Amino acid sequence: MKVVAFNGSPSKEGNTYHGIKIVVEELEKEGIETEIIHVGNKTIRGCVACGYCTKNKNGKCAITTDPVNDWIEKMKGADGIILGSPVHYSAIAGTMKAFLDRAFRVAEANDSMLRLRVGAAVVAARRAGGIPTFDQLNNYLNHSEMLIPTSNYWNVINGRLPGEVMQDEEGIQIMRILGKNMAWLMKLVENGQGIIQKPEREEKIFTNLIR
Repeated sequence: MKVVAFNGSPSKEGNTYHGIKIVVEELEKEGIETEIIHVGNKTIRGCVACGYCTKNKNGKCAITTDPVNDWIEKMKGADGIILGSPVHYSAIAGTMKAFLDRAFRVAEANDSMLRLRVGAAVVAARRAGGIPTFDQLNNYLNHSEMLIPTSNYWNVINGRLPGEVMQDEEGIQIMRILGKNMAWLMKLVENGQGIIQKPEREEKIFTNLIR
């Protein structure tokens, strides 16, 4: 089994990385292969609503000037996904959001390809804004019908300077428990293959408020 984690911080080894790393270490203890991809320092264009991911259904975004399609391929090959972001104005870092908007739109347009895989969100915050950012990351997982492991609190770890989160004892515990629970859930899914039938996927019903 493999988990791919996306670090949405501009800092390669800032507090978001350290939060993700704690989760990853627990996964590795359980024999799960991991990879951390640094998203936050790249130049990523947002979704332009061209609709070609739905039209082409080739599992790719029509924009090819950045690494997003490479990262989508990583997601396709993963059993679990971690989305990590710092807090920017009580929200996901901009580059990370641009990536997520495109990647998850491609996933939805291609038969909900992330459906029933395991996904978790991790947030690093200086002081406040962690919960809104955590909620925003979870929106991608929920919308994709992913399976979300929990911890003993919201998945937010606190610190300002790089590495300072390693002084947040409660935050460390949250991340550690998240890693253990994620590994357990992934093993349940793997061991249930061919034994417990997956719920049938339903085609999405689209409605709006215009009569």
